[in-house]
Amino acid sequence: MARARRFGFTLIELLVVMTIVALLLTLALPRYFGSIDKSKEAVLKENLHQMREAISRYYADKGRYPESLESLASDKYLRRVPVDPLTESTTTWMIVQPEDQTKGGVYDIKSGASGKSKDGSEYSQW
Repeated sequence: MARARRFGFTLIELLVVMTIVALLLTLALPRYFGSIDKSKEAVLKENLHQMREAISRYYADKGRYPESLESLASDKYLRRVPVDPLTESTTTWMIVQPEDQTKGGVYDIKSGASGKSKDGSEYSQW
């Protein structure tokens, strides 16, 4: 009587494959998370640049600074208030008011995120 041929993998073969996959993941995951942080920093820089440009355009057009970030959006200088990519919220932006309070409420904008960037500078100082 002929022996039936069995198809499939042995336990040793599966363990070898799992070890190889785990080794590849230990090499790839740190780079992946580093690139996520780097991309969030790039988005934050771009959001700050766009909002500062909108504040400057608002001041050039109206002769005073906007009262709030929402007024930039309602007056069509921005489509909407962007999300801070580090805090994932639109409400954590830190507003810098002008010295002369009669000229409006938003002179500059900074991130409300705590912590430091890859280059060692604090997010709140950008």
